[in-house]
Amino acid sequence: MALRSSGSRKLSFEILGKSGSFEEGERSLFYRSNSDPVQSLNGVAQFSRSSRKKRKHRKKKEATAEFPIILEDPVVKRSGSDSVLVESNSDNYGIRDNGNVNELSYVAGGSVVVVEESVCQNVCGFGELRQRNVSGVVGGGGEEMATVAARPDEGGVEVSSSKEPLPPAPPQSVANGNVVNKLETTESLDWKRLMVEDPHYLYTVDKSPVKYFLEEMNNGNSLRSTTTLGSEKGRERVYDTIFRLPWRCEVLIDVGFFVCFDSFLSLLTIMPTRILITLWRLLTTRQFKRPSAAELCDFGCFAVLACGVILLERTDISLIYHMIRGQGTIKLYVVYNILEIFDKLCQSFGGDVLETLFNSAEGLANCSQEKMRFWIRRFVSDQALAMAFSILHSFILLAQAITLSTCIVAHNNALFALLVSNNFAEIKSNVFKRFSKDNIHRLVYSDSVERFHISAFLLFVLAQNILEAEGPWFKSFLLNALVVFFCETLIDIIKHSFLAKFNDMKPIAYSEFLEDLCKQTLNIQTQDSKKNLTFVPLAPACVVIRVLTPVYAAHLPYGPLPWRFFWILLLISMTYVMLTSLKVMIGMGLQKHATWYVNRCRRGKQHPHFD
Repeated sequence: MALRSSGSRKLSFEILGKSGSFEEGERSLFYRSNSDPVQSLNGVAQFSRSSRKKRKHRKKKEATAEFPIILEDPVVKRSGSDSVLVESNSDNYGIRDNGNVNELSYVAGGSVVVVEESVCQNVCGFGELRQRNVSGVVGGGGEEMATVAARPDEGGVEVSSSKEPLPPAPPQSVANGNVVNKLETTESLDWKRLMVEDPHYLYTVDKSPVKYFLEEMNNGNSLRSTTTLGSEKGRERVYDTIFRLPWRCEVLIDVGFFVCFDSFLSLLTIMPTRILITLWRLLTTRQFKRPSAAELCDFGCFAVLACGVILLERTDISLIYHMIRGQGTIKLYVVYNILEIFDKLCQSFGGDVLETLFNSAEGLANCSQEKMRFWIRRFVSDQALAMAFSILHSFILLAQAITLSTCIVAHNNALFALLVSNNFAEIKSNVFKRFSKDNIHRLVYSDSVERFHISAFLLFVLAQNILEAEGPWFKSFLLNALVVFFCETLIDIIKHSFLAKFNDMKPIAYSEFLEDLCKQTLNIQTQDSKKNLTFVPLAPACVVIRVLTPVYAAHLPYGPLPWRFFWILLLISMTYVMLTSLKVMIGMGLQKHATWYVNRCRRGKQHPHFD
């Protein structure tokens, strides 16, 4: 018979998914290896057309089969009864020593067909994968190879053998010199697939060190593996972080500082003046009428301020100073950080307390006669709460000022330890966190209030040096004050620059914050009240008055009581005039700056090219 067919026909063995088994009385067509359960009778099977027809007819009737069988091969069909399948003479029926190859030889009409069945274990463990390779010899000169039909036996019912497959044996040749193909192992297939899919890997492995170094020198940027190519957007972000954003941030913080200072001066100048005018009108008209909401707010703030100053006047500052300086358990910078945390908490809650007091004052001023008692009780309770909370905040600020004064006076570099610990702890707690735009907005306002509190603390240190320092102290104080302000400014710039970088904020956002602050200065209502700067100057005012009172008392001239009373009134009047002048200058400057900036922003929105 001839294995080489006309055209591109290939010799293959097909495996049926559903096939019938032989009956015991029928002779099998050929001998099988141990992997097939069908038993052979005499080792040689004669093919007949009648047996093939019966087998086909029986295959249609049976629904399922227990074992697979091999269909007729075209070679067998062509050769007829002269074809014989010869089994290997080995004891294991063609299974080689490696345990994974079964080989059958087919002899017909001077031709030899070697059927090799390779059994490999499935990686997933669902069954065996069989592959049959057929090589034929036709008339001593044929070398066609047919191939392979593979499938798991019976849908994965047969489990792969527990025997580990050994490495494949080298290919063996048949009588005419043809080589039988064998299934490669999983490791070799993976390695070959890797070489095909990634030829650069093989190229890199085989590369010499000199060639690798020369290629690295000629590949362009030496940091290409760890950095990305620059872009215009990246350049803009660098310059925003270094130049544009620090400038806008510092302008915003400085404007917020002057807004807080203006509110502080209003508490010391405008509020006493309004109270004196109200009392003068009451004395001249001698008619009592219900006060307005603004007058009730003024009286409530004055009562809180007076009680705070009286209680702080009875506090011994030197005792607190020696207690803080003499302790050895907690360092000074730790005490300062603890007091700063409580200061921020009181500052956040103090705005809500004062807002509650103003709401009760408005309700009391506009209520009816029937609800008068209810609103009076509510106003008195809110007044007591605001007074207690403001006094507590005042003591916290006084202790914080004394701690800063202790660090400045100390000669063991306690001030630098305080600045390093406090400022870098602030960077660590803020920079590496995710913040929204509103949170950064409130953080800028908090920095403005903190800047004002530091100014009040330095004023306290100045007053203490005036009273107690000996020798030339002003130069040392000025140097320490500049160091404190410089460190605070530098830390705020670094913090907000990297906050904007990590949160993808542009410098224009700080311009929007400044616009909102200018609208607040002009009393223009914004859509969101959270964008307003909240600052309660009652506690800082109590501390400043408590600090400056001994300074004024120490410089009063000696003499009779009327003479001392005259000097007290004179000093108070001079201080009032100076504070009022300062209030007018700062207030007018803020008004002009706010008007100019708001108009500039409006023109910029109408004309985007305007800058």
